[in-house]
Amino acid sequence: MNKKEEFATKLSRLRRFLAEKKKEGILINRQNNFAWLTCGGENRVVTASDSGAAELLVTAQKTYLVASNIESGRIMEEEVPDLDIKPLVFPWNEDEKKKKFISKIAEPNQFLSDNGSIGKTADLAPLHIPLTEPEIVRYRNLGKKVGESFIAAAKKIRVNDTEHKIAGIMAEILMAQGICPTVLLVAADKRIARFRHPIPTKKQLKQYVMLVVCGRQGGLIVSATRLISFGKISPELERKHKAVAYIDAAFILETEPGKKMAEIFNAGVKAYQDSGFPEEWRQHHQGGPTGYAGRYFKATPTEERKVNAGSAFAWNPSITGTKSEDTILITGKKEPEIISTTPGWPMIKVVYKGIKIIRPDILIK
Repeated sequence: MNKKEEFATKLSRLRRFLAEKKKEGILINRQNNFAWLTCGGENRVVTASDSGAAELLVTAQKTYLVASNIESGRIMEEEVPDLDIKPLVFPWNEDEKKKKFISKIAEPNQFLSDNGSIGKTADLAPLHIPLTEPEIVRYRNLGKKVGESFIAAAKKIRVNDTEHKIAGIMAEILMAQGICPTVLLVAADKRIARFRHPIPTKKQLKQYVMLVVCGRQGGLIVSATRLISFGKISPELERKHKAVAYIDAAFILETEPGKKMAEIFNAGVKAYQDSGFPEEWRQHHQGGPTGYAGRYFKATPTEERKVNAGSAFAWNPSITGTKSEDTILITGKKEPEIISTTPGWPMIKVVYKGIKIIRPDILIK
């Protein structure tokens, strides 16, 4: 499947959706939906926003790029050059002209939008699944690059580096490969045990550091966590990390097509109990489905939605002081495919219900 065929497949899904809703078209603004439909195109200027700087207007017959004179040229040339998309360009200071473009194509009340700007808000996330074959190839490639980035960062991180500097090291490695870190958390020493979402600070690393990354490229996001210790870890931390690796294995191996997420979640909770840490799951969410979002939603003990073949998940169980996280593809084969592996990283062999799996250990430097 080439890019034009992938685009046609997604347009077909979108137009079936419009027909079901009995609407004439949809305006797509959100960065993740733009990237999905354009097979990896970017409409962003501001990274820290869900909104894009240009929009797609899709009807039953045509697809338009609605963009100001600032954005249209670059996006048409660099993001969607091979796709059957017609530009509708308005002066950057004349938003009213944009509205006229849209109203000439159809009555606004006959449109949906993914951000509520026109008509009712449409949730397009279900249309992202199943991932197409080209998307799976791109996702594997991104997972490989994110996974390998941890080894590159570990080689550069030193005792007395600040968390800010460590975040900068990781960001440089990722961005040099065209990967945007949408989440980049760093915790040194006691902060790992104190905070589940530790944004970087000026605190200096003395022995132990946690790196958490959500890396985005072409709209797809890979999430992973790694831990590094400068010197031997305590027996208690070793026990905790082996436990969290087992719990992560439970979440991963229980993620099967057709299974309710509540079943997976509760299997994970049981793994916490079996590992001797029955209450730790309450301290942080455990992850959920991913793809064109860090998490489309967080799994819970009562979540009735089911796992779909051709989807992706990122589970992130944690026990105070440690954590385990990678991104997996649900291919419909025997076991999920872990795409964010880190070659050269020490691993823990885990057996869950008779199935062997390896999870990242703490790297000792």
